[in-house]
Amino acid sequence: LGKPTARQERARPGAAQHDDRPGFQYDHEAFLGKEEARSFDQLSPEESRERLGKIVDRIDDNKDGYITTEELKTWIKRVQKRYIYENVAKVWKDYDLNKDEKIAWEEYKRATYGYYL
Repeated sequence: LGKPTARQERARPGAAQHDDRPGFQYDHEAFLGKEEARSFDQLSPEESRERLGKIVDRIDDNKDGYITTEELKTWIKRVQKRYIYENVAKVWKDYDLNKDEKIAWEEYKRATYGYYL
């Protein structure tokens, strides 16, 4: 299983900060993606550790047994990109009212402001 590297600093100076006190949901979603984070909420601590170990092995691109900052950044970008694509696909279905694979201005207005117009 992958091992963490020496900790240098938690965040870059001036980088956006988040509050860990309420829980770890923010970190779970950034690391796993929104849907995967929800599925982890249902697991026992043992199952969660096992699945996280498998994910850590996938993050370790060069298979040296350590996770570098760059490997972690690459993983988080990949997870976030997947979430964006899934969200666009879902929203597209909501806006493409006539299902022609295009969103016309009228469809957009109707889907966004329909009950106001």
